[in-house]
Amino acid sequence: MTTTTEQSVPLLLLIISQLPGIGPSRARALVNRFGAVPALLEADYEALRQIPGIGETIARETAERLASPAWLGKAREEAEKQLARAERLEASVVTILDPAYPPLLKEIYDPPLLIFVRGNVSALSLPSLAVVGTRKATAYGKQATEFICREMASNGYAIFSGLAYGIDMMAHRAAVESDGVTVAVLGCGIDRIYTDPAGRLWPRILERGAIVSEEWIGVKPEPGNFPRRNRLISGLTQGTLIVESDLKGGSMITAACALEQNREVFAIPGSIFSAASRGANFLIQQNQAKAALSPEDILAELDPARNPALKQPEAHEPPALNIEESCI
Repeated sequence: MTTTTEQSVPLLLLIISQLPGIGPSRARALVNRFGAVPALLEADYEALRQIPGIGETIARETAERLASPAWLGKAREEAEKQLARAERLEASVVTILDPAYPPLLKEIYDPPLLIFVRGNVSALSLPSLAVVGTRKATAYGKQATEFICREMASNGYAIFSGLAYGIDMMAHRAAVESDGVTVAVLGCGIDRIYTDPAGRLWPRILERGAIVSEEWIGVKPEPGNFPRRNRLISGLTQGTLIVESDLKGGSMITAACALEQNREVFAIPGSIFSAASRGANFLIQQNQAKAALSPEDILAELDPARNPALKQPEAHEPPALNIEESCI
């Protein structure tokens, strides 16, 4: 029998991550039941079917794979390759059992079993704001993004975004240029920074911040990855700001994820004649987002104690009224 010292926790969880039908929620249930020890790889059908969320079919298929030396050998080989690739990138594989795992991310319904991080892992646990928006930003959107992100970064908030063209890139750049911390959350492997191939921005992000993904190293930016990525952007942060967005798109998905995760949602109101502001205006109209007219509006919600200008007005005794005045 393989001992715990022979298998690292990341290796074990990378193996478990390859089981078909075992997503983040079921994987977490497995870990809660067995722990991240070799016994997890020896679970049989009877033990698996007792776990909430794992039905008979998945329990049977999972038990068969775990009992197969061929499947386990291949899964172990793929897991070891990932760890080797992470080492070459000087990246960390942070598991949900690791003290460095971001506490806010652990609170969401389906936190990933592990994440791949290049750069400063501690940046993922700083006071934070996600800033997302359209790839086709207007001059107004650019100005608003730079203004908000510079001020929030100067107030000690890490700016999270998706390193996409448009608003995302502007948010990262504004934070970097303010000597702040910014974190890029990718929908692909942390080695595939396809939006910045020349390396004009991402090396600067890594100086103080991080690049993070739940996708395995080497995974291409497939369309199906991005809704999962969007839930991480909102899940890693205290609040999400929608700068510019049409009624459909990734930014609106991120806003929906934030609402589902019980996180703050903000939106910058825009022109009623601009398609780029339809999404933000809609969220405000539906009371799903708070209008952000300034950084202070965001700070007031995320951490009012840090903003002395937002103290509640002092209570005053009502003026004394005579009988006639009190009846008016």
